[in-house]
Amino acid sequence: MIRLLVLIGVLMSSTAWAGQQRLEPLSESVRTALTAAVADRAPPEPVFDSPLERARWLARMNAQLPQRSMPEYDHRVEFLRTLHYESQRAGLDPLLVLGLIQVESGFRRYAVSSAGARGLMQVMPFWARLISAEDPGVLFDLRANLRFGCVILRHYLDQERGDLFRALGRYNGSVGQTAYPEAVISAARRWGWSEVSPTTGPTTGPTTGPTKEPITRPAGLGL
Repeated sequence: MIRLLVLIGVLMSSTAWAGQQRLEPLSESVRTALTAAVADRAPPEPVFDSPLERARWLARMNAQLPQRSMPEYDHRVEFLRTLHYESQRAGLDPLLVLGLIQVESGFRRYAVSSAGARGLMQVMPFWARLISAEDPGVLFDLRANLRFGCVILRHYLDQERGDLFRALGRYNGSVGQTAYPEAVISAARRWGWSEVSPTTGPTTGPTTGPTKEPITRPAGLGL
């Protein structure tokens, strides 16, 4: 019961989650791959099976977005289109990324945590300097923030060999603890995500013929 109340409080909070992605040593090959992954600036056009599917997905997700955080319709559509593209590009399920953003920032583009993480996906400033040599202010840009956040989560998933629970812990700087991964998974389910949703595709570029990877999690957590 206490855990449930904690999760509800996290999901309803208007403050950014005060996590701390940690600066860990990266091999030169990993650093080069991450740099390449954030560098592409192709137009963010998400891929759907049909125009009808695209319209239905945008309408359904738009109806669930909190208008207090994103009051302008055009901004919500731009956000959803960009999120879908960047999620696909990194081989992530867009619904999982929506859940992560709900927990991290409550969909507030200019959110800053007490640890200094920035924007929708609460990216720590050191990432901008480490893999793109850009001013951390770029993390308040909609597309840049989604690009960095998705690439970083993909990196952690690869690092943890598909273990979503541990990858989420690394993203938040709380690996080994349960509160943050449980909160993200709970929020993602509200958007329609399920554990059978695959994480797909390469780390370093757009997906071309995605391949499924298993998502693993600790047993006995009641998720």
